[in-house]
Amino acid sequence: KDHIEELKRAIDSVKRLTTYPNYEIVIVENNSSQKETFDYYQELEQAGIARVLQFKDPFNYASINNFGQKELKGDYLLLLNNDVEIITPSWIEEMMFYAARRDVGAVGAKLYYMDDTIQHAGVIIGLGGVAAHSHKDYARDAAGYMNRLRVAQNLSAVTAACILMRREVYEEIGGMDEGYQVAFNDADFCVRIRHHGYKIVFTPFAELHHDESKSRGVEDTPEKAERFESEVQRFKKEWPGLLAHGDPYYNPNLTTDKEDFDIKEELKR
Repeated sequence: KDHIEELKRAIDSVKRLTTYPNYEIVIVENNSSQKETFDYYQELEQAGIARVLQFKDPFNYASINNFGQKELKGDYLLLLNNDVEIITPSWIEEMMFYAARRDVGAVGAKLYYMDDTIQHAGVIIGLGGVAAHSHKDYARDAAGYMNRLRVAQNLSAVTAACILMRREVYEEIGGMDEGYQVAFNDADFCVRIRHHGYKIVFTPFAELHHDESKSRGVEDTPEKAERFESEVQRFKKEWPGLLAHGDPYYNPNLTTDKEDFDIKEELKR
């Protein structure tokens, strides 16, 4: 919805840097109102840079992606938020390296805030009570816990701000659960992919900037807070066993109160 400066930055970085040649860009437009927005869409379509789809229902991240997926031509699907900027020219090749494997269901990338601290290096289920990002706020060049910021690895989930998968996997699991309007749809999505027998992979060799929540804003109203809490409860109801037993890719001796891989307070005594 509008925010054309962010979208332009994202598309310009894809076109300028990406070395993988065989892709199409599809923009899902959701209730924009500014003339500049539609002027930019027209410019993109006339230049053959992107196709623009109109999603006219109220904002629902899961619904928007499910809608867009039905219109794609390729065998692979890469969900990409509008508030990102490509850093690694070979980012698609690095992700395709794993996504092409039949045992892999989805692949996520390493994302940084605009100050080059880490925004996402995978998702840990149970962190913060439901799910949160691994190594959040670490320095870009940090090795991380047990060198985990420097190696590709299996995880329970990755963010859908940048996620690549085979189209057949998306269709097999029925797409994203539209009951998650904003939060945890990607965590639920990845857990369901794993329950279908596939691996989720995080690769640190595909790097992007991500100006998190720049478009939709933060949970700063009673209505947003209520919606967020309903999605928390939905995830807890859907995955009680996973939350009770803990993320299989996270040491049970480590804290779930913060993202820094510290030892649980009760084990320090």
